[in-house]
Amino acid sequence: MNEKSGQERDDGAQRLRLTLRQLEVFVATARAGSTRGGAQRVARSQSAASAALAELEAVLGAPLFDRIGRRLALNDAGRALLPGALSLLEHAADLQGLLDGGLAPPLRLAASLTIGEYLLPAHIARWRAAHPDSPVQMTVGNTAKVIRAVVDRDVDLGFVEGPQTHPDLLLRRWLEDELVIVAAPTHALAARTATLRQLAAADWILREPDSGTRQAADAWLLPRLGTLRVAFELGSTEAIKRLAATGTGLACMSRHAVAAELGAGTLVALRTTLSRARRPLSVVMRRDRPLGRATADFLRHGLSEPHVSAA
Repeated sequence: MNEKSGQERDDGAQRLRLTLRQLEVFVATARAGSTRGGAQRVARSQSAASAALAELEAVLGAPLFDRIGRRLALNDAGRALLPGALSLLEHAADLQGLLDGGLAPPLRLAASLTIGEYLLPAHIARWRAAHPDSPVQMTVGNTAKVIRAVVDRDVDLGFVEGPQTHPDLLLRRWLEDELVIVAAPTHALAARTATLRQLAAADWILREPDSGTRQAADAWLLPRLGTLRVAFELGSTEAIKRLAATGTGLACMSRHAVAAELGAGTLVALRTTLSRARRPLSVVMRRDRPLGRATADFLRHGLSEPHVSAA
């Protein structure tokens, strides 16, 4: 009996040797691909980060990375550890927020360009006015990057406009969007109803392939036009609008993104024989992660209540 109790105490002591600092360095190194990059992410010296990682591997009794050239890549043990480490660090951050003067935890969002630049700011402003003590962090990128940020637990919610999915995520439909083909008022097709042949022969200015808008545009246009003469691929919605306004080519964009330009007359929506192209804008979140206070409140009050489905 006493021998068993002593063994249980020893096992407990072994488990407690694993620390949040070690896990923090491990996660940072996994994301950066090196101890130097990981150390920079957690504001520690490279030697301190290397020591913490070595301690963690010693506690677990297994290496967590394979060295490939100058980079560190997670091995099977590291990949198995990463989700639990991320979850534990998230809970620790929430606890720290609760005990740190009662400050609300930050609302961490990632959004694709159309949503992040033209739709979410107004929602965030309204929510922030009702929650003045709650900080908001938002990153903006293409849909693929938003999906990855949610999968990697870098953010609490993602807002996307593309069809990309991931087995670890749930999707909530939020708003409906419409794609429109726009051009400068001086473009040869601006004053007529463009035929499919004319659209196929025109030069196009489009987003990069990982963009949700580009994927939706390809799905709408390619089956009907057969091919697109893509003259420019740009990663910036604003750059596409400015280039299209010079008359250089046609652009396929969210109506939300070009509302101001259509109103001002610097761009016009082309008349075509195509059917209208509508697409859902959605919220994505992890299946296995309970919503924090700020996140749940933002969904309740910052956005209209959406429908849940598997992503």
